[in-house]
Amino acid sequence: MKARLPQGMGGGPGNMNSMIRQAQKMQEDMQNLQAELDEREYEVSAGGGAVTVKITGRREILDMTISEEIVDPDDIETLADILVAAVNEAIKKVDSVNAEEMGKITGGLGIPGLM
Repeated sequence: MKARLPQGMGGGPGNMNSMIRQAQKMQEDMQNLQAELDEREYEVSAGGGAVTVKITGRREILDMTISEEIVDPDDIETLADILVAAVNEAIKKVDSVNAEEMGKITGGLGIPGLM
């Protein structure tokens, strides 16, 4: 008795070549998208707009604006907390957009080491 594979499975070298071409195309698309995402810039605020962080897709901080109203020499802890929150929010924004955009190419596949 000969086992039969479902339609589209197996099929010999032609099918394997097609799969390899598709994987290569996906890899190329992902590299192009990653380069584009790395160049994007995002602006995120924290503390009700008291701190604004500008960050690139490579997670590099470009600029930070701090409102004069929150600069209190007697309360450096609050300022530090807001700065940390702003930077963390900016990083989350970059990671979220990157994952969403890559998911469009990979079809939501969980490819290890991708992100």
